[in-house]
Amino acid sequence: MSVDVDLAARIGAHAVAVFGALLVALVTATGVGWLALQHLVIRRRRLPEHAATRALLATLALGFVAILGAGVVFASLPAAIVDGGRVAALDQALTAAIRTHVPIAVLRGFAVFTLVANSLTQWSIGIAGTLWLAWRRERLLAWTWAVAFAGNGVLTRLLKAIFERARPEREHDLLGATGWSFPSGHSSGAVVICGMLAYLGLRWTRPAWHLPIVLAATALAFTIGCSRVFLQVHYASDVLAGFALGAAWLAVCVGAAEVIRTRHERRAARDQ
Repeated sequence: MSVDVDLAARIGAHAVAVFGALLVALVTATGVGWLALQHLVIRRRRLPEHAATRALLATLALGFVAILGAGVVFASLPAAIVDGGRVAALDQALTAAIRTHVPIAVLRGFAVFTLVANSLTQWSIGIAGTLWLAWRRERLLAWTWAVAFAGNGVLTRLLKAIFERARPEREHDLLGATGWSFPSGHSSGAVVICGMLAYLGLRWTRPAWHLPIVLAATALAFTIGCSRVFLQVHYASDVLAGFALGAAWLAVCVGAAEVIRTRHERRAARDQ
């Protein structure tokens, strides 16, 4: 374990450079994956209506199975994330190194990003977006938006209550943080906020804008999550769990919405 702890400490000592490298790698991988996905989607034929119904049920089932599976994995983590556990040791070594080596000016920069996904912002965007979409008579999008934000909030709070992990110590007063640490609600919320905004962008803009929208959403969500580690209000494993939770729930919501939309469009075309 000492080798792993030493590696975590070295990563923390060069945390800014590691963050930059990971951000570039993630954006590059996302871009390549998006282009490959678009190539496959363009070649794919539309599903017949009975197949769309099965696809909807499969999307919901697989999404909830994924969340249930994540819950089972999370259930095996308490021994690892409590003091003395393997994950806890790595988290603490990384956080201690960041506390020692990252300048306060860098922390101030990350403090700006972290405000994008605080609780007030998440609830404000969730409520405002739902009302705006309802006013535009976008009923499916309004329901999707509301369920995405509310569901993520419920799941995050439920898991926090289950694990009751204390937050790391910090020596700055750039922001306050209360409540339990695992998983990171900022990280899951950032994925949902950026993902849902990107989903609307993909629905309402020309194809030429789609790749930049996806890349910007990915970069912003990743940066917001990492800001929590830099600011020492969450451990790295908290953020990774938040990313996983937010992505799983977002996939359920968007996947279900897309299948329902396809069915409605096909019915409308058939009735004309």
